Amino acid sequence: MSLWVDKFRPRTLDELHYHEGLSARLKSLAASGDFPHMLFYGPSGAGKKTRISCTLKQLFGNGVEKLKIDQRVFISPSKRKLEINIVQSNFHIEITPSEAGNYDRVVIQELLKEIAQTQQVDLNAKQRFKVVIINEADSLSRDAQAALRRTMEKYMSNMRIILCANSTSRLIAPIKSRCLLMRVAAPSPEEMQTVLEHVAKKLRFDLPPEASQQIVADSGGNMRKALLVFEALKMQSPDLSGSLKIAKPDWETYCHKVADLIVQEQTPARVMEVRSKFYELLSHCIPPTVILKTVAERVVERVDENLKADIMHWAAFYECRMRIGNKKIYHLEAWVVKVMSLYKVTKHFVYDFDMSEFE
Repeated sequence: MSLWVDKFRPRTLDELHYHEGLSARLKSLAASGDFPHMLFYGPSGAGKKTRISCTLKQLFGNGVEKLKIDQRVFISPSKRKLEINIVQSNFHIEITPSEAGNYDRVVIQELLKEIAQTQQVDLNAKQRFKVVIINEADSLSRDAQAALRRTMEKYMSNMRIILCANSTSRLIAPIKSRCLLMRVAAPSPEEMQTVLEHVAKKLRFDLPPEASQQIVADSGGNMRKALLVFEALKMQSPDLSGSLKIAKPDWETYCHKVADLIVQEQTPARVMEVRSKFYELLSHCIPPTVILKTVAERVVERVDENLKADIMHWAAFYECRMRIGNKKIYHLEAWVVKVMSLYKVTKHFVYDFDMSEFE
């Protein structure tokens, strides 16, 4: 039994419920004889991967849905073995090179060169090239991006590359200039409600408007999250009536507790306590950028108005440092110390100011 988010995922461009203009453009590109390298970018849960899979089906037909998962081993320059999972069909291959960390350049160079130097063997294929989908393209190192740029130039005849990213800001300009950019924006609340009602209709039950509005408000433009929450609520309350309580993920609740610890006390002992909480989150594979964003948003809710801009400024500063460096915990801890110092200085200033009024 599959989750609703997978069971009701659109399979063709005609089945997509929003961004009709983008779907029509992708359909015309697939029908044309000159399909370019492409870069899909937009927020998480907007439907980038769904549109990519629908475009591939438009290009090659039903064969792209016959998938197999392989595990490839690559050898780094330091003789270290790198194991990368690869999803592929006869017409395309999907990889996430960022899983290799700083050795993502090795994966890019070896795998793309191997694919590009082989011809399309399926005589019934509508196109004579293979497609390589690179997930989390904005997490690639500079060296990997440089290797990717050279590959895109050299092997255009046998291969097309589709990049999937949340943002274009961390991609180098030569890559962006060689791709057709496709922005997949987050769906509007009305579009999300339309999708939820479509799923409810497929399952043959009525979705109360109040319930759909509550689900949409909680999901924040993330269609994947909305469908997962919808399914969870349906399992808890089959008729979806009355006051629905949408449970927060455990990691989000844990991040809020960390933020409360930062605001409650500003001491070296509290810094060490917060650091242990960060290690706990990182060990459960919560991305460090998500941890920083969630904790910062919670801290901002708990502090005075004059501190909010500074807290978010330093969060952005240390997020940038985090992406450049290797040890994520150092930058998370540095941000905590900075916020504690700002909060403590401001608190003492307000205290002194209030006391002077009574002198």
